[in-house]
Amino acid sequence: MSARILRILDATGLESLAPIVRLLRGDDSKEQLRRIGISFGAPLVAFLLFLGGWSVASASIMTKYGNLPSPADVWQQAHVLVTAHFETEAAKEVYYEEQAAKAAELRAAAGVLTQRGSTAAAAKLIERAKAAEAAKYSSSPSYIDQILTSLKTVFAGFVVASLIAIPIGVLCGTSDLIKTAIDPLIQLFKPVSPLAWLPIVMICVGALYTTKPSEAWFEKSFISSALTVSLCSLWPTLVNTALGVASVDKDHLNVAKVLKLGTWTRIRKIVIPSALPMIFAGLRISLGVGWMVLIAAEMLAQNPGLGKFVWDMFQNGSSQTLAQIMVAVFTIGIIGMCLDRLMIILQRSVSYARVS
Repeated sequence: MSARILRILDATGLESLAPIVRLLRGDDSKEQLRRIGISFGAPLVAFLLFLGGWSVASASIMTKYGNLPSPADVWQQAHVLVTAHFETEAAKEVYYEEQAAKAAELRAAAGVLTQRGSTAAAAKLIERAKAAEAAKYSSSPSYIDQILTSLKTVFAGFVVASLIAIPIGVLCGTSDLIKTAIDPLIQLFKPVSPLAWLPIVMICVGALYTTKPSEAWFEKSFISSALTVSLCSLWPTLVNTALGVASVDKDHLNVAKVLKLGTWTRIRKIVIPSALPMIFAGLRISLGVGWMVLIAAEMLAQNPGLGKFVWDMFQNGSSQTLAQIMVAVFTIGIIGMCLDRLMIILQRSVSYARVS
């Protein structure tokens, strides 16, 4: 049982918990306690030192909004933002219940009028009932809603980037001619900042996406942010895929030639499985890059996510502004760490090598 738990911890990148499992099963207690002290004690001390330095700085640094927020102030604002979300959700639920009750009353009254032969009046009541049922609760997105919007945007951009980068990377890895042709473009566009891509993307989206807002599946700001994430995050996946494909064992390819496998079969059965660890390493980097790019893209495109939240707080200028921006900073960091951990788990699931 303990061996299985250790394998799970290793696969999920939580090997720092392994000494606890080994201690519980009776391994060298002195050594396991030493490892537990290193794995948990050192980060805890570092975090406490960080909080202490932050507390001292908050008491001595004055900004135009007042003192630099202390850890307690940031925690309080985090609680305020989460509480506001649940209050909004409760108000939304009450609103829709009231609208449903109103629609039911109107339909009941319409039924009575229909029985009396007043079909015209009944039709008007039915229209009012439909309008009540279709009415949307009007409120600004809550902090949790903005987090979900950012996650949806970054995953949309990440998927688009992966669908573009992996096939091109496979072509580059299997053909020196294609690699030589595309490499200058990769070197040219890879360093370009999202702040340079975003205006171009917004102009193109505005010109090509002419669907009426009421009929559109996605807002222009969402598409602009997602495409900017794609343009900035596809390069690590492309480069790693090409490198992984080019590094496939030549003996495997020679066996494929002996068996007279077709090109597509060779790529699907040999090349891609062999290159998966490198592909996932590129995907891990791309997702991290996309998450960093997203915040700047949302600020400028005004996509209602965390980037827009930070920008709105900066523009607001209230006494709680800086504390709420710092809440967003920690949120961005925690989510980025979780996304990276998710990609580590996926990478380890296709690789025998350990990932640091």
